[in-house]
Amino acid sequence: MISKLLTSFFGVAHRLNPAHVAAHAATAALMVALAGAPARADADPATGKIHRVVLISIDGMHALDLANFIKTHPQSALAQFAVSGVNYTAASTTRPSDSIPAMAGIITGGTPSVTGMYYDDAWHRTLSPPGSNCSTVGTVIDLKEGIDKFPAQLDSGGIDENKLPRDPAKGCAPVYPHNLMRVNTIFEVIRASKGGYTAYSEKRPAYDLLHGPSGIGVNDLYTPEIAANATISDLSKTKAFDELRVLSILFEINGKDHTGLNAAPVPTLFGMNFQSINAAKKISANSGYSDHIGTPDALLADALNYTDGALQRIADALKTVGLFDSTAFVITAKHGETPLDPPRTIVLTTVVPNLLNGSLGAGSVLKATEKSNAIIWLKDQSKTLAAANLIDNNRGTTGVGQIFALESLKLLFPDPLVDPAVPDIIVTPNVGVNYEPTVGSATKAEHGGLGENETHVPLIVSNPNLKPGANQAPVFTTQIAPTILNMLRYDPNQLDAVRLQGTTVLPNLLMKNGDN
Repeated sequence: MISKLLTSFFGVAHRLNPAHVAAHAATAALMVALAGAPARADADPATGKIHRVVLISIDGMHALDLANFIKTHPQSALAQFAVSGVNYTAASTTRPSDSIPAMAGIITGGTPSVTGMYYDDAWHRTLSPPGSNCSTVGTVIDLKEGIDKFPAQLDSGGIDENKLPRDPAKGCAPVYPHNLMRVNTIFEVIRASKGGYTAYSEKRPAYDLLHGPSGIGVNDLYTPEIAANATISDLSKTKAFDELRVLSILFEINGKDHTGLNAAPVPTLFGMNFQSINAAKKISANSGYSDHIGTPDALLADALNYTDGALQRIADALKTVGLFDSTAFVITAKHGETPLDPPRTIVLTTVVPNLLNGSLGAGSVLKATEKSNAIIWLKDQSKTLAAANLIDNNRGTTGVGQIFALESLKLLFPDPLVDPAVPDIIVTPNVGVNYEPTVGSATKAEHGGLGENETHVPLIVSNPNLKPGANQAPVFTTQIAPTILNMLRYDPNQLDAVRLQGTTVLPNLLMKNGDN
C-alpha cells in the first residue's frame, strides 16, 4: 500500500531530488532496519519523564471527527492516544483559522495580535512589492506556492527571493516568511538549549516561518510543495504527499535526518501536518459527510483510516527503538472545515469587492481574501464604517452573518490604523456559506474564518505516564506551545507570546507518579 502511494506520486512528480526519491522509496528497507534496531531507551526511563514531543496537526479535522472515529474504531491509534492522555474536547484554534495564523499560534503561544500572522494571502501596508525599489508601500503577502522558485514541482527549489516583498525600513531587503513573525517559537527555545534538536515537516516552503524571527529555529525542516501535480485535488496524491513526511519522521526516529541519508539526533521536538482529511473534505461532493451528525462519507473515511494508520506506524517505530514511553504526542488541527453538514451555499468572490468598489470608488478594496470568511483591507480606512454598512445592507447577496469592523474588530486584534498587518473588516457569513470564484466550484469545503466549524478542533496530549482523562472546558491551541515547553522542563516564559498574552499551560496534565 505504501509503495503504491509513493509510486503514484513519484510517477508524476518532476525535479524531485533523486537522493530524496531513493531514500523515501526505501520504505521496506527502513521498516526492516527499525524492526532490527536495538532499543535506545533514555537513560532514566524509570522516572517517567518526557524527553521529546511529537507535534501532529491533522489539518481539516473537527473535534467531532475525532469523537466519531474513536466511537467506531475503539482499537485505533487515535483511540489509544485519547485514553492514554488528556482529550480536550472543547479546543479552539486561532481566529482566523487559516493554516498560517493557526500554526503560528501553536508554535508561539500567541494569537495573530502578537504573531502578526493573519492569513496565507494577506496585505501589509508598510512593506513594498516584490522586485520593487521600495518607492511605493503596500503589498500582497503571499505565503503560498507563489513565492517558490518552481511552484508546480514537489521539490520547488525553495523560496525565490525575487518573489518576496521588500522592507523599506531595512534597505529594501527581501522579507522572508520568518521575518514576518513577531515573537519567538518553541523551536527556537529548544534549539538554543544545550542538546536541543528540532525537526518538522510542513506542506510548502513558506513554512520557513517555523524558524521564527531568528531564521534558524528548526534544525531539519522539510517542506515539499503541496501544490505540485494538483495534489490536494486527488486523495491518492494527497496521501502519498503525507506519506513522504511520515517516512521523514520514521527516519528521524531511527537517528537520521528527514532524507534518511545522514545521521542526526532523535529530535527533542518534531512532527508534521497531515493533509489527507483536508483534501477529502475539499474533494467530496458532500464536504466529507453523509448526514448531519458527522458520519464520514467514503472519501473522508479513507482519509481518516490512512491518517490513523500512519500515526500507528509512528508510535510503533518509537516503541521499536525504546523511546515511546518517554515521548509525548500532541495531536491537534490547525483548522477544521466548513460546512460540516452536506448542504452549502456559494457567494461568488466578486460580490463583496464589486459592491465596495462600485459604491466607494474603484480600487477601494486593496485586498479581499475570501474562503469561509471575507477578510478585507481598504485603501481609505476612513471609509470602514461605510463599507461595513454596505455589506450589512446587502445581506441577501453577501451572505453575511456577522461583521467585525472598528470597535468590534479591535476587541480581537490591534487597531488597523496602527498595525499595518491587520485587516479592516472581517465578514463571517451564515453557516454553510462559502466564498468561491465560481458557482460550480470544485472545492466543497473551506477554512480560514472565525466560525465554530473551522475553529473547533481536536486536541489530545498523550503519554503512557500521564493520568488519562477528558476535559470539556474551553482551551485553545495557543496553549500547546507553553505546554510542550513545560513537559520538556523548559520555562514557558521564554516565549514572547506567553509573556505578552499570559498564555497558560493546558490544564489537568498530571503524571502518574505525582509530578506535574
